[in-house]
Amino acid sequence: MTTYCQVTGMRPVFGRSVSRSHRRTPRRRKPNLQRKRYWVPSLGRTVRLTVSAKGIRTIDRRGIDAVVAQMLARGERL
Repeated sequence: MTTYCQVTGMRPVFGRSVSRSHRRTPRRRKPNLQRKRYWVPSLGRTVRLTVSAKGIRTIDRRGIDAVVAQMLARGERL
């Protein structure tokens, strides 16, 4: 599974956890990724996407056809 959202491009972010004693340890903040299947009427088939929770809301708001067209325009594989 890819470690980034195919719709928004969200990737893991690296930083440090800081304890109460101010000791710093490395950490990684990962996006909430889901594997979802969508029916795309313009392609006439289903596509399986790795999307974050924000990506799911984007698809709900703009529609799957518009999101897939934008992904294909930037060269993303479906």
